[in-house]
Amino acid sequence: MKKVGVVGFTGVMGAGIVQLCAQSGYAVVGFSRSPERMKKAMATIEKHLSRLVEKEKIAADERQAVLARIATADTMTALGDCDLVIESAVENMELKKSIFAEMDAVCRPDAILATNTSSLSIIDLAMATRRPNQVLGLHFFNPAPLMPLLEVVRTIATSDETLAAGKAFGESLGKTIIVARDAPGYIVNTLLIPYLLNAIRMLDRGQAAREDIDTAIKAGLNYPMGPLQVADYIGLDALLFIANIMYEESKEPQYAAPPLLKKMVTAGWLGRKSGKGFYEYR
Repeated sequence: MKKVGVVGFTGVMGAGIVQLCAQSGYAVVGFSRSPERMKKAMATIEKHLSRLVEKEKIAADERQAVLARIATADTMTALGDCDLVIESAVENMELKKSIFAEMDAVCRPDAILATNTSSLSIIDLAMATRRPNQVLGLHFFNPAPLMPLLEVVRTIATSDETLAAGKAFGESLGKTIIVARDAPGYIVNTLLIPYLLNAIRMLDRGQAAREDIDTAIKAGLNYPMGPLQVADYIGLDALLFIANIMYEESKEPQYAAPPLLKKMVTAGWLGRKSGKGFYEYR
């Protein structure tokens, strides 16, 4: 692979994937239909690279080389010569299906199509194309340039060749690769979401104070953050969305969102990004 496309690169995850791929030596095309948001995304990438220069993690000329490998486009036909295209749009199934159908129409027949979804059924996206055997999940973690893990997700239709190419691509980015089945939550969220929801349930029923719940995990298990801090960092709306998807697909009670989480999202208490969640942020 030499050229990678990223659809939805104006979001936090999309911009991070663009930066990561360019830093790893790939030519990258970032697609968005909003020129204004593309400018903001590129400004964010430039700022992040400048910080790396300031910290002496990369040289100034390397910063320029990375930026030179990034192109932006507001028409999807610009992805036509990419070897791999990664979709990183908002978590909306119908939107993602329409994107995959459009990518399928403009991309080379041998191109691999991937999604960065953290929770949606990938086979549903694959069936919006004429190449379901060439579709897989590449689930990066935020921030994509820094977090070491990449979940490579295989559907029942993903070919051995596509899986091998996805793993090789992830290794070329310096990631630690794990392979997951296309099931709700894959590996990480299957373990993480019930853990976070149980912490919220514990707080809701008055079993312990928020600080004691988080301190128990940090001091008792040596985790860097407690579960309520993690929930605030992820965003309570995102946590609720993922939990709802996992519950709807599996009907397992462990994925059912606690009433407190629903109420906080309704109130606009979304965590760090809104300034208030289980904690306040100034």
